[in-house]
Amino acid sequence: MSENEKQLISLNAMVIDDSRVMRNMVMQTLQQAEVANFVFDEAGSGSEAIGKFDADKTDIIFVDWNMPGMNGIEFAREIRAMKWANHIPIVMITSESGQEKQQNAYDKARITCYVTKPFTVDEIREKVGPVIEDLQKKRDRTAAPAPAKAAPPPPKQGGGFFSKLLG
Repeated sequence: MSENEKQLISLNAMVIDDSRVMRNMVMQTLQQAEVANFVFDEAGSGSEAIGKFDADKTDIIFVDWNMPGMNGIEFAREIRAMKWANHIPIVMITSESGQEKQQNAYDKARITCYVTKPFTVDEIREKVGPVIEDLQKKRDRTAAPAPAKAAPPPPKQGGGFFSKLLG
């Protein structure tokens, strides 16, 4: 199967940014990158996202750092504190470009991936693509069929209760 023919994984993604324009730009760029077939949910703040969040219906999260109220780092820390949700990849998409800020996001919020604004389709594909591939591998492992059970041994011939009874 060629690269263009490969089946894309379907993912439920939450996009969190206080700018509607930026949320739309993130969603459009993710679609153009063709790394997955996304179904998007949106939130304008970390607090709104926590209120809408459902770990069973969210496969990946894209969050801005700088938002009023609960910022992206605080949001990510909240998600990581939830034992049932701390496995969900969190991609920080932000204008914070300093190495110290990035390291802080990885260390304190345990984000999965860091993308600096402004970004291109190729940058999204390059940075988010491996995260999507990991999700696909995990999904493939959990969907793999159980190994076939060995067939039960054949019934014993002769000498059994019924053969003595009928014999």
